[in-house]
Amino acid sequence: MESKSSKFQVAGELAWQAAGEGARRQIMGYDPQLMLVKVEFEKGAVGALHTHPHSQSSYVAEGVFELIIGDEKKTLHKGDGYYVSPDVLHGCTCLEAGILIDAFSPVREDFL
Repeated sequence: MESKSSKFQVAGELAWQAAGEGARRQIMGYDPQLMLVKVEFEKGAVGALHTHPHSQSSYVAEGVFELIIGDEKKTLHKGDGYYVSPDVLHGCTCLEAGILIDAFSPVREDFL
């Protein structure tokens, strides 16, 4: 694993990775303590329920998403955000094509 990203990330120069059916992600800036990821979803795509040991804070840059965090469900729109504590079950369904900006701490080594 690289210890950190370059200083600048230019979207048109970054590779996309598959992130499930109808979803793809770009790894933005990261170091061992922090990672920023852009995830693009087609309408109807599902971010399957999962857990991870990272803290996560996310911003809805575009679209509409139904989020499940623990035992709560909420519909979020462009401009909204959410936080997921480590090891809490969470996932989403994209109701209108959109983009989530995810910040993780520490880095998601499984993404690199």
